[in-house]
Amino acid sequence: MLSLSGLNLLAWTPFDPWHLLVIGIVALLLFGKRLPDVGRSLGRGISEFKKGLKDVGEELNKDDEASSGRLTPPRDGGESRESRREPAETGSGENRDR
Repeated sequence: MLSLSGLNLLAWTPFDPWHLLVIGIVALLLFGKRLPDVGRSLGRGISEFKKGLKDVGEELNKDDEASSGRLTPPRDGGESRESRREPAETGSGENRDR
């Protein structure tokens, strides 16, 4: 049985750890001057992404509250138009305005 603690992830890659170290050093030499700019733009992008997620979450919460009826009741005591209507007249209609 293979346990996770004995699993060496670098053994599964086609590169030795030394190859990865050399590739990292070469990348640092080639892109070293641009790394602060790349890091800064990456940080801005992540913060804008988080802000966008927060805004979308707030919009969804507002929509959920509106659809579930948690909004404040109307100021007229909560009566709807139907409950305020006067009852319809009953009768044969003969005594109506002619």
